[in-house]
Amino acid sequence: MRVSLHQGPLLFLALLLTAGLLGCDGNNNTYVPPPPQAVRIAQPVVEPITLYFELTGNTAPLNAVDIEARVQGYIQSISYQDGTPVTKGTKLFGIEPDTYQAQVDQAKASLASQKASQVGAQQEYDRQLNLMKQQVTTQTAVDSARATLDEANAAILNAQANLELATINLGYTEVTAPFDGVVTNHLVDIGALVGVSGPTKLASIVQSDPLYAYFNVSETQVLMIKQALAKQGRTFKQTDLPTIPAELGLQTEQGYPHKGHLDYVSPQLDASTGTLQVRALFENKDRMMLPGLFVRIRVPVGRNDKALLVKDDAIGTNQQGSYVLVVGNDNVVAQKQVKTGQQEGPLRVIETGLEATDWVITEGIQQAVPGAKVAPEKSQMSATPAGTGGDAKPTVTTQ
Repeated sequence: MRVSLHQGPLLFLALLLTAGLLGCDGNNNTYVPPPPQAVRIAQPVVEPITLYFELTGNTAPLNAVDIEARVQGYIQSISYQDGTPVTKGTKLFGIEPDTYQAQVDQAKASLASQKASQVGAQQEYDRQLNLMKQQVTTQTAVDSARATLDEANAAILNAQANLELATINLGYTEVTAPFDGVVTNHLVDIGALVGVSGPTKLASIVQSDPLYAYFNVSETQVLMIKQALAKQGRTFKQTDLPTIPAELGLQTEQGYPHKGHLDYVSPQLDASTGTLQVRALFENKDRMMLPGLFVRIRVPVGRNDKALLVKDDAIGTNQQGSYVLVVGNDNVVAQKQVKTGQQEGPLRVIETGLEATDWVITEGIQQAVPGAKVAPEKSQMSATPAGTGGDAKPTVTTQ
């Protein structure tokens, strides 16, 4: 067979490719699986914890009233600065006192006149009694003198009452703080006429130390508390409220730094909401908390001596709820559905679905696939956030 010059290069390339294919070793094309993914695993923390109901509520002042003018007159003075704290009895407003001072003086004069009349009536009555003993007067004259004396005594009582009333009205011309608190801005100015057709609102005063916090407990939670008390052989008593602690946290605060105690529990459920209103009392000496704030509150309801806790970022969610990935003795990943409680620090309580002996994947979760093998590295589940260097014990809340 003859090969043309034009076919030579193509034939040579074909021979080289054939030789290359024949010379390849078939074993070099076998699939080599990747090594198992490295993950870090740890067993749950088993700790005794205090169980809490974690709720939300609002703060309210201990006392809050409107300051009103109870007598008519012109405002002569304003003796406080808007928004400043005052103590009980501090003068806030002054209403012109001249008219009411005159009424007091008039009442004093009337009382003095009635006392003088009473002295004369007493002397006449005593004289008639002596004449009666000498049988030189009649019983009618004695009775008339006695009636006059009784009228004089009654007039004195009336004059004393008028003096007290006038003195009270004069006292109303100085408007004072009814309790320690913070007074709002004044609503009237100096020279304004107040009390013409009734009490005139001058300002308001709010006492926020201590401070109330109101919150609602659901019907289910109420029943849980009663059952827990029944197991202890106890019943709920209002007198026990000061011994039940409560903790409060603001939206900008971590945890529950404010400590207080329960102060009031409504005697009946609200049928429209199925909740029971509860009130707690908290100190607020620095007045950092204001009435009307939205707050987080938790109240202890029990204790779990062997609670299981895992790192919160080791918990995933799917359509069935929460889950964790665990590694068995064969290093195969499995998924466990769990029921979680409330978070405390970096840990979260696991109520059901997990055993204390399970090894939970805490790092490398994204590379772990249920049913696949991994290369686990054992570690410990830390109860302290990274970087704190502490050894604080976890405390867990539950709803």
